[in-house]
Amino acid sequence: MNYTDYAQRIRSFVTLAEVAEYGRVSEGGREYPLFRLIVPGERWLVITSGFHGEEPAGPLTLAEHFPEVVAHARERGVGLRVYPCINPSGFEDGTRYNRSGEKPNNDFLRYEVAPGEWKGELNRPQPILRWVMFDGGPKETRAVRSDLARFPPPHAALDIHQDNYLGGQATYAYTFGDKAAYRPLADASAQHVTVVRNQKVDEVNFTDADGLIEYHDGSITDWYMRQGVPYAAALETTTPTPLAKCHAVNLTWIRGFIDLAARGGR
Repeated sequence: MNYTDYAQRIRSFVTLAEVAEYGRVSEGGREYPLFRLIVPGERWLVITSGFHGEEPAGPLTLAEHFPEVVAHARERGVGLRVYPCINPSGFEDGTRYNRSGEKPNNDFLRYEVAPGEWKGELNRPQPILRWVMFDGGPKETRAVRSDLARFPPPHAALDIHQDNYLGGQATYAYTFGDKAAYRPLADASAQHVTVVRNQKVDEVNFTDADGLIEYHDGSITDWYMRQGVPYAAALETTTPTPLAKCHAVNLTWIRGFIDLAARGGR
């Protein structure tokens, strides 16, 4: 999709939200605006999507269904901070990374696992000495990370992705916090696609019986978990899944996370 058209759609939500640019990135001689949408509320949910350009469902769900998302949030008294498309050149090109080949996503924090030994991802459970907010990485990650850090941690955080490696029409999620809170969302998603249960999804991770994975990968979800956000998840639908079904799953989790944010607590 042409990002100019996408940006025009996002700007059209000015009657529903405060639409602002939190930065701009340049790729291939073009300048791309980066958008944040804010809807005020008593408690807060942060929604991010579009870290990977070949995973378009999240940005498109937010562009096509933002009014109903806002309506549900307002009913529940929940404020939204939405970053609908974090990697615009990748989104426009349909490529995982940005046009420069940089890899936005896993650059929010670093772990010191031994004195002077730092890791971005913990591929196995292990003790850590400390974690720190990372100050490097691709320009898209730096931009969104800097903007997010301006605000207090939210009551819930949902990052919308897609899986470009598994086949079939399916979904699963990386989650932190009480798994009982996420099981209803996984079960509701099963009305639309297969939930990947007790299955290997990559060289490191297996889903559990509920289609959930806990993995400290240096992502925004991991970063928010370390800040004490009680509900944090990265949702995956497979890229072969028809867009309408992706929308249905994404909206199931968005509505669910609005409801979780409404609970409050941290």
